[in-house]
Amino acid sequence: QKKLYLLLNKPKGYLTTYRDPEGRATVYDLLEGVDAFVSPVGRLDKDTSGLLILTNDTQLAERLTNPEHKAPKTYLVKASSRLSDEQLEQLRRGVTLKDGPTRPAVVERLRDSANKSFFEITITEGRNRQVRRMVEAIGSTVSKLVRTRIGDLEIGGLEIGKHRALTAEEVRRLKGVL
Repeated sequence: QKKLYLLLNKPKGYLTTYRDPEGRATVYDLLEGVDAFVSPVGRLDKDTSGLLILTNDTQLAERLTNPEHKAPKTYLVKASSRLSDEQLEQLRRGVTLKDGPTRPAVVERLRDSANKSFFEITITEGRNRQVRRMVEAIGSTVSKLVRTRIGDLEIGGLEIGKHRALTAEEVRRLKGVL
């Protein structure tokens, strides 16, 4: 079977699952014209948008989702409150969640408004709702979350709800991250 690697710009409101018993929209509704069965690599929750890789290369999928390989994932975060330098520093050092401490993260403040902060965070784990839980651990909540990058693979100008095949070079670089 020919290996297929897709990059999807997942919209908010879509589930990262094949079928939903409640009939809600899933990422598979966006894969018109894809004639091979591909699986999502990791998950983005319903309220998170952005870069999602789908592939039938189970070996690559396993390596990208295995925490031992530490594949970096970058997100744009809009926090529901204005965050202090100390709060962002806590994220950088790692915070303690119910399922244990997180690894240190790379955090860059992008801008603030009167009562919100916008920042970029890169994590090397993929726990369930991890970025949201990390932000809650420092006393705020996430009002918008967009995954923009895995390794050096970026969402670029791909329209929301659209997908494209990865180039051979992108696949090679993705494998090189591991």
